[in-house]
Amino acid sequence: MHIHILGICGTFMGGLAVLAREAGHRVTGCDAGVYPPMSTQLEAQGIELIEGYGVEQIALEPDLYVVGNVVTRGNPLMEAILDRGLPYTSGPQWLGEHVLTGKWVLAVAGTHGKTTTSSMLSWLLEDAGMNPGFLIGGVPLNFGISARLTDSSFFVIEADEYDTAFFDKRSKFVHYRPRTAVLNNLEFDHADIFPDLAAIETQFHHLVRTVPGVGRIVTNGREAALERVLTRGCWSGVERFGVQGGWEALPASEGVAVDEQFAVYWEGERLGVVDWQVQGEHNRMNALAAIAAARSVGVPPAQATQSLSTFRNVKRRMEVKGSVDGVTVYDDFAHHPTAIETTVAGLRTRIGGNSRILAVLEPRSNTMKLGTMKAQLPASLADADLVFGYGAHEGRDKLGWDLQAALAPLGDKAQAFNDLVLLVNAVAAAARPGDHVLVMSNGGFGGVHQKLLDALSARPATKERA
Repeated sequence: MHIHILGICGTFMGGLAVLAREAGHRVTGCDAGVYPPMSTQLEAQGIELIEGYGVEQIALEPDLYVVGNVVTRGNPLMEAILDRGLPYTSGPQWLGEHVLTGKWVLAVAGTHGKTTTSSMLSWLLEDAGMNPGFLIGGVPLNFGISARLTDSSFFVIEADEYDTAFFDKRSKFVHYRPRTAVLNNLEFDHADIFPDLAAIETQFHHLVRTVPGVGRIVTNGREAALERVLTRGCWSGVERFGVQGGWEALPASEGVAVDEQFAVYWEGERLGVVDWQVQGEHNRMNALAAIAAARSVGVPPAQATQSLSTFRNVKRRMEVKGSVDGVTVYDDFAHHPTAIETTVAGLRTRIGGNSRILAVLEPRSNTMKLGTMKAQLPASLADADLVFGYGAHEGRDKLGWDLQAALAPLGDKAQAFNDLVLLVNAVAAAARPGDHVLVMSNGGFGGVHQKLLDALSARPATKERA
C-alpha cells in the first residue's frame, strides 16, 4: 500500500511514517516549516518529504491519505482530497487498525512526562529482552529513533489527549485500546480545543473505558483530577504511585541524595534501588509509573530498577547542546508552566545554588499562544536568575498577548524580544563562565541553540568576565 501522510513532520505522524515503512508500505508525506529531529529522522529512513500542501500531490495517487491533526479545512491538498472523494483516515485510527491490533498496548497518558515515561518503559522492556515496538513523541537516546515495529507482542505508545483530526475531535488515545494504561498526571492544557479541565477529564475517562478488566491502570495517586476520572467508573485493576502504600520512591540510604539514588517500594516492601543520573522529583514519579507498567507485563521490579541505571533520557530533555567559554547551553521541550517550573528546578538541583540559570523561553504551544497560562509564567521561572522571552510569531503562531507585560512580575531579571538576533546578542552579553543557558520551546526556535553557541564563541576572550 502507498500512503501519503499530511503533516508528516509532527512527532506523532513522523513516528507513524517510520512504522508504516517498516511494515512494508510505500510512504511519502508533506508538511510545512519542517525542522529536526523529525525531518532528519525521516530522511534517514528514506521517506520522501514534500514541502507544503500543494494540490499537485494528488498526482502521487496513493492508496490512502493519512491526515495529521495539524491539517484543517481550507488546506489546499485536503480540499482536493475531499472534492475528489479520495480515501483518507486519521493517523491514530490508521495506527490502531494496522499496527496495534493484536498487541498488548502499554499507553502512557498525562499532561506531563509522557515522552520520558514512555521512553523509560520501552527501555525496561527492551532490557528485559522483550523487544517492544514503540511510538514516542521524542527520540529516546537508548534507541536513537522515535518509533519502531517489531514482532513482539508488546507495544509502548505515548498516548496524547490532543484531538485526532479535524474530522474526529476525540482524543488520540481512544484509538489505542491499551491493556496497560499509565495516567501520569492531569492539568488543564490544550486551551485551543478544551474549554476547561472537566472536558479533559471526560476524555481521560473515555480512555479508562477502553481498558479491559484483565488490564491494568497505573495512576498518579497525588492527582485529584485523576481520582475524579476513576470515580466516574473503572473496570480494571488499579495501582497508584507517589503515595504511601502504593509505589513509592524513598531515600535508598542515609546521606545519599535521592536525586542520585532512591529505593522503590510497593505496598511498603522494598523491591530495588535506582542509581541514575536523571534529576527531579517528576522523573522519580515517571520512573515509578514505568516500573509499575513494566511489572504488568512480567518485568520484575528488581530488574527494572537495575535497568533504569542505564536509561539515557530523551533528546530535548535537558539535552546539552554545547559549551563555550564555560557557558553550557541546554535544549528542553518544556512549554507548559508546570513543565517549565520542574525543568528549571531539575537544573537547579543538578548545578546547585552558586551557578546561574539563564532561561530562554519561546511560548509556542497552542495553549501558550492563547495566553491561557501567561499569568503562571513568572512563578514557573522564579528560580531562574535571568529570563529571556521570545514573542515574535506571525500567522498561526502569533502570540495573542504581551510577553513583556506577562514577565513584568519578575522585574529587571526578565526581558522580552521580538527579534531573535537581539535575543541571542542579549544572552551572549549577559552570560559568564559557569552559567547555564536553558532554552525551552516545543518547536525549532529558529535554531537558537547553535546561534547562541556561535555568539558565545564570537565574544572576545576576557579573563575578567565573571
